[in-house]
Amino acid sequence: MTRLYEPLIPSSSWPSGFTFSPGVRAGNLIFLSGTTATDESGKIVGENDIVEQTRQIFRKFEKTLALAGCSLSNIVETTDYVLSLEDYRRTAQVRRELLKGPPWPAATGVVVKGLVRPDALIEIKAIAVVG
Repeated sequence: MTRLYEPLIPSSSWPSGFTFSPGVRAGNLIFLSGTTATDESGKIVGENDIVEQTRQIFRKFEKTLALAGCSLSNIVETTDYVLSLEDYRRTAQVRRELLKGPPWPAATGVVVKGLVRPDALIEIKAIAVVG
């Protein structure tokens, strides 16, 4: 059976036991998995700092998008999952800096009780369009 999508895995150290890909390309769409601010070893970057965690997530998105010849400017939608609204507004500056709008992608923010990754303050998933 032929897959209708191509996995986008920017690191050779991606654990083989994971049952998801950092991103997948299906036609001209790229779906970026919910991502937290970890480094190559799986350690949280920017502990207790939602701004630095947001920046790290977008760095990871850049690497995944580059595999499809894209950049952050190809992102058309984001969904942010946060533990609190207390510092969430501070992430807007990172979006302004890195997404270089307007135009801006569609966006949704959701306050959640917890995230799978301990010490993560935010998790973001996104959709990008190629071309």
